Amino acid sequence: PSAAPTATDLAAQGAALKARQKARNATPVKLFLRRVANIFVPLIPALIGCGIVAGINGLLTNLGWLPSVVPALAAVASGFMSLIAVFVGYNTAKEFGGTPVLGGAVAAVIVFPGIANITAFGQKLSPGQGGVLGALAAALLAVQVEKWCRRRVPEALDVLLTPTLTVLLTGLVTIYGLMFVAGEVSHGIGTVATWLLAHGGALAGFVLGGLFLPLVMLGLHQALIPIHTTLIEQQGYTVLLPILAMAGAGQVGAALAVYLRLPRNTSVRRTIKSALPAGFLGVGEPLIYGVSLPLGRPFITACVGGAFGGGFIGLCNQLGDAVGSTAIGPSGWALFPLVKGVTGIGTTLAIYGIGLVVGYVTGFLATYFFGLSRQMLTELNAAPEAPEGAEALESGSSPEAAGSGPSPDAAPEEDQVATLNSSDRDRLLWSPSTVCPPSGGGSCASASSDG
Repeated sequence: PSAAPTATDLAAQGAALKARQKARNATPVKLFLRRVANIFVPLIPALIGCGIVAGINGLLTNLGWLPSVVPALAAVASGFMSLIAVFVGYNTAKEFGGTPVLGGAVAAVIVFPGIANITAFGQKLSPGQGGVLGALAAALLAVQVEKWCRRRVPEALDVLLTPTLTVLLTGLVTIYGLMFVAGEVSHGIGTVATWLLAHGGALAGFVLGGLFLPLVMLGLHQALIPIHTTLIEQQGYTVLLPILAMAGAGQVGAALAVYLRLPRNTSVRRTIKSALPAGFLGVGEPLIYGVSLPLGRPFITACVGGAFGGGFIGLCNQLGDAVGSTAIGPSGWALFPLVKGVTGIGTTLAIYGIGLVVGYVTGFLATYFFGLSRQMLTELNAAPEAPEGAEALESGSSPEAAGSGPSPDAAPEEDQVATLNSSDRDRLLWSPSTVCPPSGGGSCASASSDG
């Protein structure tokens, strides 16, 4: 019989699949989304840090402990969020070839307190109106104005006129147009997300949790990062990330099932065993590209696990127990310190934890019973072939004296576990990634956190 595929074989297949998918993702729209993601990814550490501080502050407030420290913690947790538009503007200009500080300057107009004295479209503007989306649009416009000025302003006057015109023109357009439009869009995003989960949370969670891993493969998950950030800015947390994190739970359950179904393929089992700790923490890329995606069917059953986990979280949102995350990036168990909801912290943590269990169990059962066909089980559990003479050399005897071959349970030393966490592979996390986020959840998340 032919030798069973090893972890190295599956990793090579996964790398080839990832390379082909990356080539397909090199479209103008997806490349633009990747650049937008690059704007927000550097902000993730601050979002995580401030989110955890906000969680500690909320816990102290609920318990009535250290009342003199609570205001200080509130300032530490909220300071970054109050100026996040400036950081988004700075990173946007940097990413799209403009002067970063000019992008930050025009975005700062949005959060300037004096903006409350200005009327546009018959309405009083409010500081922060438009949020990160307004800052993103303002900085993109600033980059175009700056590049236009660089081409036409004489070099002797460039140092004076270019920054002045960039800040003046973009600032006025931001005040009398972008802030209002971006504010309406941001409000619409929050309204739609809240309504969707309040009225169809179970179905929405099922669809989002089940489709997140394919979205990551297609590069479309990056469009969710500004939405997450907008929800955090508006509501203090994003209700989408815990749902998307269930994709990572389904992936872990699927990997456990593959581990049990392949008792004689020690190479693949070693890979799963080494990658599972990262999977529990929300980093699903080693399991996806090293195990489930090359095998095919386990990737689909992992998505089933994510769908049921996401459906559970969505159902709880529909019943009034909303669960969200105060930051993007982490997923899996790493998301627990960032979980926030409308009920008590104990209930919120329990809902998220049960959602993970649902994802684990469903992904496991779907993969155990449907993820591997009989032919796949036969091929993957075949006795691995040792190189000719390998056993003889180990025992000090000649190849002829080595017998007919290795025992069915033996694994050749040459079958090494594929290195699946190499630096040239992106995390799913939103993380962010992953996706994330996420991932598998979120978030990378990638990333994210990618679930």
